[in-house]
Amino acid sequence: MREIRKAVLPVAGWGTRFLPATKAMPKEMLPIIDKPIIQFIVEALIEVNITDIVFVTGRHKRAIENHFDYSPELEEHLKKNGKEKLLKEVRDIANLINPIYIRQKEQLGLGHAVLTAEPAVGNEPFLVALGDIILENEKEELQRMLKLFRRFGNSIVALMEVPREEISKYGIAKVREIEENVYVIEDLIEKPSPEEAPSNLAIVGRYTFTPTIFEKLKITKPGKGGEIQLTDAMKLLLQDEVIYAYKVENKVYDTGNPTDYLKTVIEFALKREDTKEAVISVLKEIFEDEKVRNLT
Repeated sequence: MREIRKAVLPVAGWGTRFLPATKAMPKEMLPIIDKPIIQFIVEALIEVNITDIVFVTGRHKRAIENHFDYSPELEEHLKKNGKEKLLKEVRDIANLINPIYIRQKEQLGLGHAVLTAEPAVGNEPFLVALGDIILENEKEELQRMLKLFRRFGNSIVALMEVPREEISKYGIAKVREIEENVYVIEDLIEKPSPEEAPSNLAIVGRYTFTPTIFEKLKITKPGKGGEIQLTDAMKLLLQDEVIYAYKVENKVYDTGNPTDYLKTVIEFALKREDTKEAVISVLKEIFEDEKVRNLT
């Protein structure tokens, strides 16, 4: 089995939960303090030797392309003002990857977005990373996933435990454990009720696939809203191939909605030495405010 060297990042969604902020700015470019969400993911992919990153974009996502490109005017401004550290950071971003951009002309679901990447991926295994999920110690988690892929040679799905009341937000896996925290997937159910769910193991947003997934995506029928669901294609894949899964050991940060995004920003700020004390001070000030106490 060939090593996985390509990753697909589906980033063409409208980001409607963040409107009007995302009218002109992709949600993947929302900052976690001073770094956009998408950059955390790209940096982790580079750390596990992913050499080709395929961004599936839309016409409103040019900011992502610009972010991973050179900016001569900005670089000249920083140079003139002696801001060498910032200049290096800006240049380093442009040197991170040699990106491939493919436009998804219609927003027809995650499955369709992955299928759109087929010309760039070809007949090779590849990794898929959703652009609104950040994993703590992501390098470690991706290394586990790639190690399992090398071992089994089949598609791998990352899973996480979720509370019962949140089960209906996720794709849920029915699994058979074959060793500690490693599973064979028996079925997948998209956003079931807690009563219908076969487990509390939810798909995280990190996958490795054999190229067979493209064949299944081509015959997957559109579901709700006319969208082609990746989960439905994976169910078809299960008819021909075993799909393995593993449970992530590190924290998962979902930035796909305003509440969880804000929580992620605060937690990341509390982890950084240059922002920790200031954030603690601000939070104390807020909660000591009498008007805030009255609201709670």
